Amino acid sequence: MGNRRGLGLGFIFVLAFLFSTTFTCLGDGNASVICSEKERLALLKFKESVEDACGMLSSWVGNDCCLWEGIHCDKTVEGLDVRGYSGCFLDSNEVNPSLAELSHLKHLDLSANNFHKSRIPKFIGSLKQLSYLNLSYADFQGIIPPHIGNLSNLKVLDISSYEDGLMADDMAWTSGLSSLEHLELNSVYLGGAQNTDMLFYMIPSLKVLSLSWCSLSNADFGPLLNSSRILPHIIRLDLGFNYFEGPLPVFFQNMSSLSFLDLSSSNLSLAWNLANMLSMIPSLSELHLSGCGLDNIHLSSPHLNFSRLSNIQHLVLSENLIEGAFPSVLMNMSSIRVLDLSTNMLSSLAPLMPKLLDLDLSYNQLIGPIPTFHMNLSKLDLSFNQLKGPFPESIGNLTALTYLNLDSNRLTGPIPTSLGRLVSLQSVRVSSNLLNGSIPVSIGQLSKLQYLDFSNNSLEGVVSEAHFANLSMLKYLDASSNTKLTFNVSCDWMPPFQLVVLDLSSCNIVNGFPEWLRNQRKLGWVALSKASISGQLPTWLRKMPIIPRLDLSHNKLNGPLMNLPNGETYGRFIILPVLLLENNLFSGNIPRSLCRRTDLEYLDLSRNRLTGGIPNCLENLQKLYTMILSSNRLSGVIPSSIALNSLYWLKLNDNYFVGELPRELGNLHNLSILDVGDNKLSGNIPEWIGVKLTSLVVLRLHKNNFTGRIPESLCKAANLQTLDVAHNNLKGPIPHCLGELSAMINNSGSGEVGYYLGNDGIVEEVMKGVDLKYTTTWHMVFDMDLSSNQLVGEIPVEITALSMLVALNLSNNHLRGNIPHTIGDMVKLFSLDLSGNELSGGIPPSIAALTFLSHLNLSHNHLSGRIPTGNQLQTLTDPSVYEGNKDLCGSPLPKNCPNHKDPTPTTTIKKKHEAVVEQIKVWLFYVDVICGFATGFWGVIGVLLFKKQWRQKLFMFAEETMDKIYVAVVVRVVKITRGREVA
Repeated sequence: MGNRRGLGLGFIFVLAFLFSTTFTCLGDGNASVICSEKERLALLKFKESVEDACGMLSSWVGNDCCLWEGIHCDKTVEGLDVRGYSGCFLDSNEVNPSLAELSHLKHLDLSANNFHKSRIPKFIGSLKQLSYLNLSYADFQGIIPPHIGNLSNLKVLDISSYEDGLMADDMAWTSGLSSLEHLELNSVYLGGAQNTDMLFYMIPSLKVLSLSWCSLSNADFGPLLNSSRILPHIIRLDLGFNYFEGPLPVFFQNMSSLSFLDLSSSNLSLAWNLANMLSMIPSLSELHLSGCGLDNIHLSSPHLNFSRLSNIQHLVLSENLIEGAFPSVLMNMSSIRVLDLSTNMLSSLAPLMPKLLDLDLSYNQLIGPIPTFHMNLSKLDLSFNQLKGPFPESIGNLTALTYLNLDSNRLTGPIPTSLGRLVSLQSVRVSSNLLNGSIPVSIGQLSKLQYLDFSNNSLEGVVSEAHFANLSMLKYLDASSNTKLTFNVSCDWMPPFQLVVLDLSSCNIVNGFPEWLRNQRKLGWVALSKASISGQLPTWLRKMPIIPRLDLSHNKLNGPLMNLPNGETYGRFIILPVLLLENNLFSGNIPRSLCRRTDLEYLDLSRNRLTGGIPNCLENLQKLYTMILSSNRLSGVIPSSIALNSLYWLKLNDNYFVGELPRELGNLHNLSILDVGDNKLSGNIPEWIGVKLTSLVVLRLHKNNFTGRIPESLCKAANLQTLDVAHNNLKGPIPHCLGELSAMINNSGSGEVGYYLGNDGIVEEVMKGVDLKYTTTWHMVFDMDLSSNQLVGEIPVEITALSMLVALNLSNNHLRGNIPHTIGDMVKLFSLDLSGNELSGGIPPSIAALTFLSHLNLSHNHLSGRIPTGNQLQTLTDPSVYEGNKDLCGSPLPKNCPNHKDPTPTTTIKKKHEAVVEQIKVWLFYVDVICGFATGFWGVIGVLLFKKQWRQKLFMFAEETMDKIYVAVVVRVVKITRGREVA
């Protein structure tokens, strides 16, 4: 999409140049003409209706509007040119109808502005003197009004759109444009529109027709495909990126004047007559066949003999399936000046083609060293290949070179000093290679250089003023990710350039904050992250224009944030407005001046020493997607003013916030990340979190003072993939419905979050018993941490349905019962911690099925039986995993198990039940005996205690009985003795 916008905007400037012979220097040479009061007031009303941040209309003052910039007069106002440029544009909800008063307008250009998806005004059709109308890329939406067909004097019409912008239902209105020569409808949806074929034969004067990205197909042209009824006057025809297929239409045979043809992304697999038919167009000099599915077989086929296209000078075959060696058929096309074979699968470079001026072989599979090219080459793009070897000194022989791109290869060695001889160079890109050594001082002689990128290499040495001596045109400088490279310029250095982009991240900047930046007034992007900068922000920085994208993170900057750039922004920049100040030593309060940056979309002040509360004026940042204030010393309650509807990520963790979560956060329907962990928040977990925050992906309430139960409403958070409520005072059971969190079952969470978080997004989670920080991989982590609370009851078996979970931590609660026997269904578990509970029974054998498990803690429970073996469990040899369970046995514990097979969970439960029943029977027997004994004992003894006569009779009976027994025993003994003597 970005490439399409860039091409479209670029073509706007081309159009402006083509028609500059008619409207040169609008506003000049009109001193003798004074516009009417009616026209002046109409223009002032238009000015009042737009937001003009760049001051494009700042000259619109005074009584004579013919002297205003963008206005051309010839007795009356005939030209209005207020097209946007270089990130500057007018901003309005609609085109003010006051322009209808300019009835003599011949030239109207409102392109590249922002009219916020409003409709193209119908009054445009009343400006019947118009010969030039450009409304392209101005963010219009809806159906093109047919009233434009009233403009019979129109010669140039461009209403190209962004994707999902403009559309047409009937193109019959174009028949009224009898004078039209140039028509562009790029990205206007024409699929199914009636009378589309009239574009080709109802406008006899048409020479340029551009219909790319219009969703056209063969059906939209009907009989015209096989008809020769086509005007031969068309010079440029762009039908690229539509849905054409099959043979080439017959009408191309009669287009004898055609010089430019774009059929990119058409399915021409059946067009074997392509070269034959195109050879009938001798004037054809530029041909685009990008993304047409062409491969080596097509190129070598006699039906596609490109060598017959002897007049082609500009050939684009990018995004096809061409592989291997450079196609031999192209070697014979001596007429080629510009050749684009990017995004194919070529492995070898092109041979010397003496007339070639522009060669693009980026995004291929080229190997080997960079060869020697001929001296006429002006543009060379070999980026994103696998080229090896040194950056050749011979590059200095390409004296005509203006553009050089060698990004993302494997080039080694130093940057050649001969590069300084290429005095025509405007752009040098050699990022993401293996280059080393110092940057040659000769670079400083390239007076036309605008773009310089040495980033992500291993360059070293010192960069000084001499490296920039004559770089007066330099706008883009990127030397980031060269950790041994040092920037050492004097504090009073006055650079000769005005940069728009500066990136020196991961370099070494000496002498503190760069003083030379105070003279740079056009900065849109400044990145000085990890640059070893220390000290306070200088006071002069406060008066600098606001820099839309400012990254000073990971340094040793200290002091207050009062000196951040706070002046008027220079222009508008088509970049994500970002302020990154994390990992410094900033102190004091968050400054209220920050609230002036109303366009800010990404704010990170984390890991500093900021104190105080969050200022309420942050509610002014209505475009903010990401707010990160974590790891500071902020305090007080979380204000409701930060409940910005635009927020996708809110990270306030590791501070000293108190109180409850503001209910206003429930209005953030786009919120995907909510992290308020490691604070002193209290109260219950709000019910509205699961009900209203339907986009929530990460919820982190870790280590606060939340009380009450885990609300069942959390089960409605269908996108939730990380739930961390650990280290609070939560009570009650674990809700069974947590097993219904669909994102943790089938990975159905949000995929949009990464865009708003960027690659620097950090989500902290507890896994393997320690705090881990996930950056670029956070979206792949599915985690549930309910540990260190006061939860009771059993572990719900439903939780084992969360098959996407990577980590489950239920430790340090009061959970009872058995570990669910289906725990093995959680096939992606990497970490499982159930320690510090009151779990009982055996360890389920299914736990051995967790092949990714590398951290397990079941310690300090009441588990029993044999420890399962097999698979990943064999690697968990630390006995501490199971300590505190005295009835466990088996490896890795020293306690051996009996030599019998481990019972299944069902058998174990049955035997345990039988044992309990037997134990109850034994106890009942003992109770029965004791009761009988007590009854008999106290039944007799109790009576004797209270009946004296009974006691006397009992003792007399006992005495008499004992005497009888004594006599009987004596007699028996005597008899036995006598018997032995006789024997």
